Formats: sequence, C-alpha cells, structure tokens
Amino acid sequence: MSMKISTSNWSARAEKIWAAGSSVAAALFLTGLKTVAGLATNSLGILAEAAHSARALGAALMTLFAVRVSDRPADEKHTFGHGKVENLSALFETLLLLITCAWIVAESYRRLFVEAEQVEASPWAFAVMATSIVVDISRTRVLRRAARKHDSQALEADALHFETDIWSSSVVLLGLAGVWLAGRRPGLEWLQSADALAALGVAVMVVMVSFRLGMRAVQHLLDGVEPSVTRPIADAILTTDGVTGFHQLRVRTAGPQTYVDVHILVDRRKTLSEAHAIAQRVRCSVRAVERRSDIVVHIEPGRRETGRAPEAERREEECRS
Repeated sequence: MSMKISTSNWSARAEKIWAAGSSVAAALFLTGLKTVAGLATNSLGILAEAAHSARALGAALMTLFAVRVSDRPADEKHTFGHGKVENLSALFETLLLLITCAWIVAESYRRLFVEAEQVEASPWAFAVMATSIVVDISRTRVLRRAARKHDSQALEADALHFETDIWSSSVVLLGLAGVWLAGRRPGLEWLQSADALAALGVAVMVVMVSFRLGMRAVQHLLDGVEPSVTRPIADAILTTDGVTGFHQLRVRTAGPQTYVDVHILVDRRKTLSEAHAIAQRVRCSVRAVERRSDIVVHIEPGRRETGRAPEAERREEECRS
C-alpha cells in the first residue's frame, strides 16, 4: 500500500514539474521574441510586453522551484512540510509584477508628455503579438488543468500570469493598430499615442492581477482560510457516527495540503478503543470532503449519543471501500 501511495505522489510531482518546466521554456521564448520585435519597431507596447514576459519567466522559474520543494516530506525543521513555499512563490511573483508595472508607467509618461517617439507598426510586430497570444492560450490551459488536478496554488498563479498576458497582448495589438491607422488616415494623427496608451492599459491589468495575487498569498501565509473550506469540514465532523459535538476547529493550508485540528465530543460511556474508532471515522469523513488533509483529533467526554445519521453511514462505507 505504501508503495502505491509513493508511486502516486511521484507521478503527481512529475506532472507538476513538467507543467512548470514547459512554462519556463514558453516564457523564455516569448521574452526573446518580444524583446527583438520591440527594439526593431521601437514599440513601447511590445517592450512592455517583453518586460511582462521577462517577469513571467522569473515567475515560472519560481513556480518550478516551488513545486519541486513543496512536495518534500516534513522534516525536523519543517514539521508541517514545505507547502508554504508555493504561497511564498506567489508573493514574490506579485512583487515582480509591481516592478514591471512601475517601469511601464514611467516610460509611458515619458513618451506621452516628455518626448514622443516614432513607432513602426510593421507586419512583423503584429505577427509577434499574435504568436504570443497563441502560446499564452496553450500554456494557460495546460497550467489550469494541472493546478485543478493537483490543487497547486503555484501552478494556478502561473496560469493567471499567462492569462493576463493574453489580455495585455490583445491591448498591445489594438495600440499597434492605432499607430498603423495614424500613419495612413488623415485626421487620425492623435492615434500615434495609442502605443503608449496601450502600455498603460497593460500596467492597469498588471496592477489588478498583482493585488489579487498578493492578497491571496498573504492570506495563506497568515493561515487565513475561507468559510467555503471550513464549513464542509465542520459538517463532515458533526455528521460522523459517534460524534455528539465538537469545538476548537482549526484549519490551515500549506500549498495543496490542508491541516485540521479539532476537539470532538463523544458519549462519555464509550471505551478508549471505541473513542479511538470514532476519531478514525472523523478522519475518514474529513478526507472525503478535503482529499489532501492531515487531521489531528482530540477526544473529550460529552453528552450521550442520540442516534446514527444516514450521512454518517454513507461516509463510513466509502471510507472502508
């Protein structure tokens, strides 16, 4: 049995590492492609996207590191495992996003109000951004699928980065289209600023994503959990056969792992072995609603047992099977 679990864990780790590693390769390709195109066309929008992709490359590297480390087993220095590395990685990704945003805003301001620069809206520029969108869509799908399958917050954050790249690349395409029209339609010269305005649009989206990622990372690092996580766990405990009540339910997450600590009340007439069996049923009930969970159950004497709930019977049967 232990060999089966070990093999399953190895397979999950390999899938996560493959998803993160392929994202590193994609981000490296896009960063180089956009940098060359941005320098060749003098497009701030494309250069902003190159900086965005460079940040995505750094984020992908951190994600790769995080998924490799987060699955390590607990040791003497990290008794709850290494899952928090994923949350810490998400926080660093947020800082990279904000640094990118600050550069984009500063350069956009310079081009709009200090020194305008000529942008070349060439077919090459449009082709680069279209290629970027296709690659980003592919990576977003792969990462989201892996994140859902393995409950990985690091992969989910990486998927969100690539999804943001899709929208920001689309904004840059609109900016390039505006510059192209300005050079070919009289009276539309004001669209020469479309590229810098598109870069500002990228910055706004980057700020929004940064705020969302940052708040989630801080929330998890401070052991904050949503009611949508704790409520099903509480219901599972309360409907377990033999449990007459509970208190001091504490839940925390570390990467894909959920840690549960609870004091349950059982009929005071139960023997020690019977109370232990009830605690085991509680663990099965919690794992039925929170698959990757580590549960500590404290047993306390409570009121007499009043009956057996059908839901408790179903969950116990599933646990035995």
